Amino acid sequence: MLAKRLEQAIQTLAALPAPLKTEALLEYARRLPPVPEEKRGELEQVHECQTPFFVRAELEGDRVRLYFDAPKEAPTVRAFAGLLFEGLDGETPEAILSVPPGFYRGAGLEAVLTPLRLRGLEAALMRLQNQVRALKSA
Repeated sequence: MLAKRLEQAIQTLAALPAPLKTEALLEYARRLPPVPEEKRGELEQVHECQTPFFVRAELEGDRVRLYFDAPKEAPTVRAFAGLLFEGLDGETPEAILSVPPGFYRGAGLEAVLTPLRLRGLEAALMRLQNQVRALKSA
């Protein structure tokens, strides 16, 4: 089961025709908040992505705070980051760990993104989940 906000985002994307999916993804990219300066050196690179893409999960009480960084000129990667941020920031560790690798299937992203890009999205999720597991065991 997906976190409510992530599920809503996937359902919204699924309902859109391909050209509007692209616009919706670009909107996620635009809304991605910048990484606070003090966090910049703490992000982990997602090496599976062709574009420099960095992620960080931190535990704040019983909730997870997420940080993402990618170049402004990489809208697809920023869109992935924005989608994950809007869908999962502030969720519990359990909610983040329960997201399956292909959570985006059914949203029709395959119509507007290459398989290589979608694997990058899965890799970013896996990095976040690994970080959350480490936080829980610490």
